[in-house]
Amino acid sequence: MLKLRIITALCLIPVVLGAVFLLPLPFFALFATVVYLLAGREWGRFIDAGKSNVVMVFLALVLVALMAAVPIEHIWANGLHPWIGIVLTAGALWWLVALPLVLRYPQSRGLWQNRPWLKALFALLSLVPFFWSLLVLRSYQYEQDAHYGAWLLLFVMALVWAADTGAYFAGKAFGKHKLCPRVSPGKTIEGMLGGVLAACLLALAVTYAIDLSSAQRTAVLLASAVAVLASVLGDLVESMFKREAGIKDSGSILPGHGGIMDRIDSLTAALPVFVVVYQLAGQG
Repeated sequence: MLKLRIITALCLIPVVLGAVFLLPLPFFALFATVVYLLAGREWGRFIDAGKSNVVMVFLALVLVALMAAVPIEHIWANGLHPWIGIVLTAGALWWLVALPLVLRYPQSRGLWQNRPWLKALFALLSLVPFFWSLLVLRSYQYEQDAHYGAWLLLFVMALVWAADTGAYFAGKAFGKHKLCPRVSPGKTIEGMLGGVLAACLLALAVTYAIDLSSAQRTAVLLASAVAVLASVLGDLVESMFKREAGIKDSGSILPGHGGIMDRIDSLTAALPVFVVVYQLAGQG
C-alpha cells in the first residue's frame, strides 16, 4: 500500500503543479471544475450512496449560475468581486458552524443525520467556496504577472502539506492525547500542534524571504495560522461524514489514497479561510 501511495503521489505532483503553473487561467478554471465535480460526486456518497450523481448535478448547477454571474476575468475587477467575497465568507462561517458539530459528535448527528437537504447544504458550503478560492488565489495580480497567483496558491497548499507532514511525525513521536477520538481516533493533540508549528515555520521562512511590507507580512502570517487550524477541521469534518456513512475512503479514483475528497479535505477549509482572513486584515 505504501508503494502504491508513493507511485500515485509521484504521478499527482507534476499534474497539480503543471495545472497551477502552466495552464492559462480559463483552462485552470476548467481543471478546478473537474476536481470540484469529482469531489461533489464523492460528497454525494456521504449523503446517499445511491444519489451521488444527483448531488454532483446539483453542485454543477450552482457553479454554472455563479460563473455566469461572475466571469473569471471579473474576479479581481476593482478588488475582489463582492459576490465572490460573500461566497468565501459563507464558506468561512460554515467552518465555524462545523467546529461544534465535530466536537459534539456523535450527539450532533441528530441535527443532520436524517436531513439529506442539510447535508447537501454542507456540501455546497464546503465545495463552492473551495472552488472559488482556487480561482481567487490563482488569478491574484494575473494581469501584472501570470505566475504570481500560482506561487500564492502553491504557498497556501504547501502550508497544508507541511501541517500534514508535521502532524504525522509529531504524532508518531509524541502523540499521547487524542484530538477527537470519536471522529478520528488516530489524530492527537501533539500531532496537531506539531503540524501547526511546521506550517508556521514555513510561513515565517517564506514571508521573510520575499519583499513584503510589515503589514503584508503580518496579514500573511495571521491568515496562514488560521488557515492551518481550519485545515485540521476540514480533515475532521470529512472523517465525521465518512464515519457516519460507514465508508473508509471517499472514493477509489486515486490508488492508495482513496478519493479526491480524501486529498482535498484540508484544502476545502484552508483556502477560503486564508483568503477571508487576509481580506479582513486589509491586505486584499
